[in-house]
Amino acid sequence: MTSPALPLNDFLVIDLTAHRAGPTAVRQLADWGAQVIKIEPSGELVDATGSRRDGPDFQNLHRNKRAMTLNLKSNEGREIFFKLAKRADVIVENYKSDVKHRLGIDYEAVRKVNPRIVYGSISGFGQDGPYAGRAGVDQIAQGMGGLMSITGHPGQGPVRVGIAINDTSAGLLLSYGIVLALLNRERTGEGQWVHTSLLEAQIFMLDFQGARYLMKGEVAGQEGNFHPTSPGTGMFQTADGYINIAASGDNLWRRFCEAAGAKDLLANPDFATVVARAKNRAALIAHLNEIMRRHPNAYWVELLTKAGVPCGPINTIDQTFADPQVQHLGIAKPVSHPKLGPQKVVGQPIHLSRYPQPDELRPTPDQGEHTDAILGELGYDTEAIAALRARGTV
Repeated sequence: MTSPALPLNDFLVIDLTAHRAGPTAVRQLADWGAQVIKIEPSGELVDATGSRRDGPDFQNLHRNKRAMTLNLKSNEGREIFFKLAKRADVIVENYKSDVKHRLGIDYEAVRKVNPRIVYGSISGFGQDGPYAGRAGVDQIAQGMGGLMSITGHPGQGPVRVGIAINDTSAGLLLSYGIVLALLNRERTGEGQWVHTSLLEAQIFMLDFQGARYLMKGEVAGQEGNFHPTSPGTGMFQTADGYINIAASGDNLWRRFCEAAGAKDLLANPDFATVVARAKNRAALIAHLNEIMRRHPNAYWVELLTKAGVPCGPINTIDQTFADPQVQHLGIAKPVSHPKLGPQKVVGQPIHLSRYPQPDELRPTPDQGEHTDAILGELGYDTEAIAALRARGTV
């Protein structure tokens, strides 16, 4: 399958990542055309996430790459790595902060052979500081970064978010940083080290909740399915399910009340202003639930959409992918896997008018699928490759 022209076609990326955060960063680069070589040790049939190589998680994370095995603990393996590093534009790793130094493949070591390299790192807690050497995973960062304290219903105790939000956000942030560094290299000719952590990504994702504390000293708590600062925004029960409504601010509140036949709420001083609605939030929610239970979801979505009030049903994941707008957006991308057959994975949410994503993505490679080809590109002949295999270097 011929790859279409994409913005990152000219960049070679060496992928040392496992788990989820690092692969998420590399996936962004690969999906936008970067030539990615995934390096991993041989013999591991289960990824560090616990996903088998033929499972949905691994297949979704590692598409659009070539793959080779390489023993980075051996001198010969490191020699091959540095041959690749000399050619590369980007290296991405998400080891614990000290591992790359122990292996001798850290940024300073690579920069000596390739000053133009952009070296990307993700760790649990940062590259230095009191927690730098600790292992970190998504849920640990959710707890330490404050997210679990504001998720869930009041009084129920901390609740994790149902996705790996720190892995994915840290990966996205690192890919963004890598592209910034590549842009800077165009001007200066020099690469640099780009790094972030799960903890930093989590605090960044707190966004306005973090700003509330930093600017006003407000420590947010659990608000369940209701917006912490916008009364009238939340999840309400209907005659046949649940619906999200954002009747925040005075304009949307007026539109909602008029459309729902609840003009009496407009005249009620307890709900006349945003401040009053915030003060009387519990009574407001009770009134809104009583109103919403009168009709089914479809009725409310049609009515409130016409009134210009943001709303939508609470979909299960299968309902999400069956939604006509989701299908129109085409975010479920087909993949033709030589062993698994036709598959679909989660595609890109970014649209570039001059660089549309291909109709079909390249499948995740088997372990070491391209080892011989990549070594051949480095100048190793068949006999030399066989010797490397015999010594366990690849």
